[in-house]
Amino acid sequence: MPIRVRVPTPLRRFTGGNDEITAEGDSILAVIEDMERRHPGMRERLLDDKGELRRFVNIYLNGDDIRFLDQLTSKVKDGDDISIVPAIAGGN
Repeated sequence: MPIRVRVPTPLRRFTGGNDEITAEGDSILAVIEDMERRHPGMRERLLDDKGELRRFVNIYLNGDDIRFLDQLTSKVKDGDDISIVPAIAGGN
């Protein structure tokens, strides 16, 4: 059973409009690299020039924010769910 990745609307142009894709890898970073191979352009939208998660991108592994896990080195396995959620800013 592959890893399921939920894709937010702004990134669906890279996935042919799909709101969910599958990916492989043993860590969040490996999954991002696999997504980049299958859907070019994804990596640069998620990671900065230093290879770190962009400030306004949140990634959840089975509902847990990876910033509170092992970040990009968080381990994943078949059947896991990853959600990419752009941060929303604004207000007064």
